[in-house]
Amino acid sequence: MSESGKLSLVATPIGNLEDMSMRAIRTLKEADLIAAEDTRNSIKLLNHFDIKTEMTSYHEFNKIEKGQELVRAMQNGKNVALITDAGTPGISDPGEELVRMCISAGVSVTTIPGAAAFVNAAIISGLPCRRLAFEAFLPKDKKERERVLLEMKDETRTIIMYEAPHHLRKTLKELLEKIGDRNIALVRELTKLHEEVLRFNISEAISYYEENDPRGEYAIVIEGRSKEEMAKEARAKWEEMSLEEHMEVYLSQGIDKKEAMKKVAKDRGVSKRDVYNALLK
Repeated sequence: MSESGKLSLVATPIGNLEDMSMRAIRTLKEADLIAAEDTRNSIKLLNHFDIKTEMTSYHEFNKIEKGQELVRAMQNGKNVALITDAGTPGISDPGEELVRMCISAGVSVTTIPGAAAFVNAAIISGLPCRRLAFEAFLPKDKKERERVLLEMKDETRTIIMYEAPHHLRKTLKELLEKIGDRNIALVRELTKLHEEVLRFNISEAISYYEENDPRGEYAIVIEGRSKEEMAKEARAKWEEMSLEEHMEVYLSQGIDKKEAMKKVAKDRGVSKRDVYNALLK
């Protein structure tokens, strides 16, 4: 039996061909087969770097059947390089399915790092980057979209998502309605000649695009919800209850009176003594 080949996830430029790494070029030249999301698009990249390796299509609509075929090829000793239209394969594209199939089949997987649009959008946004949540494109299904937006409303990490220009106005209005008027950065045409970063809050962005047409593909970087705001909202909900009703919430859970008073005090942002004295009255 021949030695098993491997899968290489090769990042390609997201706009500027000078971002193609020497290692990426060498890997694509040395591979036995390149699996590309769109061969018509990728042939331009391969021609530019004089890469003659055979190419096959691997995309959302053939990812299972073609994935099985690619895994068999690798099990028979072929080295396959996977590329997407732009950026890093496996991020919000069918490459993640091929990675799982390789792992399940015992085929080695490696990565040739390079550009990823959401990472670059985050770091030039000016918003906190210590904790990030990547949402890619919002789901088209109405119920699923509603669920994701509901999760985003209480997300404290900086959120990065993608949007096409013809959907941008609608999406901004939806974000304002569902998550509130957050600070955002609209990053378009990353690494290209007309790269631009517009920093607004969401309502200002809506006003701007009433006067200006969205152009190019967008990454939207959204400020996470502050913990202080969440705590304030939670306190407001508790304060709608009487102290007695609030205490009963915890007592009904089998929590003893002393611990219940402590929890009520924390919920309302007051001291335990204040709760004790109020209940005595």
